[in-house]
Formats: sequence, C-alpha cells, structure tokens
Amino acid sequence: MALARTRRDGGMNYWPGFVDALSTLILGIVFLLSVFVVVQFFLSQEVTNKDTVLSRLNAQIAQLTELLSMEKSGKSNLEDTVATLRAGLAAVEGERNHYRDMVAGAGSAASAEGRVSALTKDLDSEKQVSTRALSQIELLNQQIDALRRQLASLEDALEASEKKDKESQARVADLGQRLNVALAQRVQELAKYRSEFFGRLRSVLGNRPGIRVVGDRFVFQSEILFDSGSAALRSDASGEIDSLANAIIELEKQIPADLAWVLRVDGHTDVRPISSPQFPSNWELSAARAIAVVQYLVGKGVSPQHLVAAGFGEFQPLDTETTEDSYRRNRRIELKLTER
Repeated sequence: MALARTRRDGGMNYWPGFVDALSTLILGIVFLLSVFVVVQFFLSQEVTNKDTVLSRLNAQIAQLTELLSMEKSGKSNLEDTVATLRAGLAAVEGERNHYRDMVAGAGSAASAEGRVSALTKDLDSEKQVSTRALSQIELLNQQIDALRRQLASLEDALEASEKKDKESQARVADLGQRLNVALAQRVQELAKYRSEFFGRLRSVLGNRPGIRVVGDRFVFQSEILFDSGSAALRSDASGEIDSLANAIIELEKQIPADLAWVLRVDGHTDVRPISSPQFPSNWELSAARAIAVVQYLVGKGVSPQHLVAAGFGEFQPLDTETTEDSYRRNRRIELKLTER
C-alpha cells in the first residue's frame, strides 16, 4: 500500500483538480438552492398576506351581497303592499263612485252621504299609507344604489390588489434571477482565486513529505508542525508556514474587497484519546493547533478577517484503519479557501 501511494504522489495527479471543480460546482448549486429557498420563503409570506387581504375583501363582498339581497326582498314586499293598497284604493274609489251615483239618482240621503264620507276618509287613509310606502321604496332604492357603489369600489380594490400581487411576484422572480447570476459569478470568481492559490502553494511547497492535496484542501501532517501532544509550533516548521503566509498575503492583494472569503484552518487528531491538564480531550488539542497556526499567520501579516480556526478532534478521519500509518494520516492541519 505504501509503495502504491508513493507512486501516485510521484506522478501527475489530475484527480484533485477534478474534485476541486466538482466540489466548487456542488457548493455553488447548494448555495443557489439556499438562496432560492429564502426567496421562495419571502414570496410565500407576501402571497399569504395577499391571500388574507383577498379573503377579507371576499367576506365583505359576501356580507354586502347578503344585505343587498335582504334589501331587495324588503323592497319586493313593500311593492306588493303598495300594489295591494292601490288595488284596495281603486276598489274604495269604485265603491264611492257607486254610492255617489246612487245618491245622484235617488236624491239626497243622509245615510248615503255618511257612507260616502266614511269611504272618503278610508280613501285618504289609504293614500297616506301608499305615500309612506312609496317613501320607503325610494329610501330602499337609495340604499341599494349606495350598496352597489360600495360593491363596485371593493371589486376595484380587489382587482388592484391582484394586479399589485402579480407585479410583486414578477419583481421577486426578476430579483431572484439577478441574484442567482450574481452569486454564480461570485462562486466562479472565488473558484478561480482558489485554483490560483493552491497552484501557488504547490509551486512553493513542491512535493515535500508530509504536505499533500486532498480534494479542495491543502494538508499538512501534524508531525512537521507540532511535537506529539503539543500545540506549540516546531521551530523548524517556520519555513512551510512562512511560505503559506506569503501566498495568503499575495492572495489578499488580488481578491477584490467586496468578495467575502476566508482561509479555514482545521485541526484534526487521530482516534486515540489524549488526556492532560492542558488538553482534556482531542477537541482541545485540535482546536489549539488550528489557533496556533492562525496566530502565526496573523503575526506574519495575514489579515485576521480572512482566517478561521476550527477543531474537529478525531471525528473527521481520512483513514479508518487502526494502523500507525493511518493514525499519522489522520493527524493533520487542513487549509481550505471558502466563502465567508
């Protein structure tokens, strides 16, 4: 196994570049999907608010429609009453005329005149009732017209709200599209600088033992930087770290200020537990080693805003075997250029 790995390290390995491009594409897709989910969330919130307004308007329209129906029913009843009264009035007038004819033909009679007088009073009373009914009908007509105007106003408001909702959805879709394009450009731009950065590190560090590329990460074996169980940088490790610091400083000059990026320094240990007063667990040891590298880089002039230290303990192994060689591979410091 060691002989095969030596041969792979000695030749040209295209696989890391392919993995670099593939992982960059996956990160971009995941990020775009995240943005799409956020945009869809705000869009659903706005649509929900519009649906609430539409439901309230529809409820008001239903109430007005019901009231209009009741008013129409009342108007119909009043019209029936007026028709009945008019029919009664016509009958009374006919009866009055009949008696007048009888009086005219038979001469003056006190009883007939009394009957005519009574009929005249009834006719006046019927006329008053008819007048009041006509007034109520007129009032109902005015109320119905007012309700119709209010209903038309609500329909106009509903139409305006639907139009505004469609325009808002169009703006959100356009914003999402432009945001996706901008994010894709940022991802491509960062991928370009990542490739240049790793290319510079490869040319500076060469094929030194204990330093290799794994996927989209530059890996330093812990033995070339730290003594066993220690988080203090070895004195003979300054050459590799200084080369790394110079490469990062050059990268800071090239990447535009509006492009958010960081160099993440990850500390890893093997699976064998450590327990000491300074490091109660592998978590503390891996984090302390990552912090030591970050502090050294800051001391060499690297901007702290572009550095992140993370400790993973023994929980992200490269090799799950239980051999000394596997333990050595898992004890490492990884460098990854990524978005902030």
